[in-house]
Amino acid sequence: MTAAYVMTYDNLVADVAQYLERTDTATLAKIPTFIGLTEQKIAARLKILGILTVQTSVVNQNVNIIDKPARWHKTVSMNVTVAGRRTPMLLRTTEYLREYWPDPTQQDVPKFYADYDYTHWLIAPTPDAAYNFEVLYYERIQPLDSSNQTNWFTIYAPQAMIYGSLAEASMFLKNYEQAGMYRADFDMTLETLTVENKLRIADRQAVVMDS
Repeated sequence: MTAAYVMTYDNLVADVAQYLERTDTATLAKIPTFIGLTEQKIAARLKILGILTVQTSVVNQNVNIIDKPARWHKTVSMNVTVAGRRTPMLLRTTEYLREYWPDPTQQDVPKFYADYDYTHWLIAPTPDAAYNFEVLYYERIQPLDSSNQTNWFTIYAPQAMIYGSLAEASMFLKNYEQAGMYRADFDMTLETLTVENKLRIADRQAVVMDS
């Protein structure tokens, strides 16, 4: 019995080379780049359950700047636990937080957060105690390479990975007609994943409403 196909980094590299029917060093050496660009494009376009991540941590008293996770991409929500109860924190701009809480040495229960920069959040008020907090965010998936053979994309979106990589390769080879065909397949695959995700969200909301 033949085992089902499971995409890995190595067989993706081999598949791209086989589809392209190229053996020249210049093209083969670029295949990891084509794969990396495809991962970035999928990550930019897909905001789905599969790449949602929850992180819990502690914000310390008198600390109003929090480190974001290493592969943070976009925040969905944040809450802080006060007296054993999770309380949502609201997203605002940095300017709003500065105006709302102009003196960061003053302390109270945090109510708002903002993207301070790409690697930090700013919160206000400045915490008056150590609080547990929970953040839900979209994560940048660990990129594929020879030491990381699989990730969410290879497991759940292998078609997107192959079509996207071939589209990038075709653009590199200036085969624009072929690139357009692969790009259309890539777009259709991402659209299918997006629709499936919307159905999952609708199903979850229906369960909540019925319960």
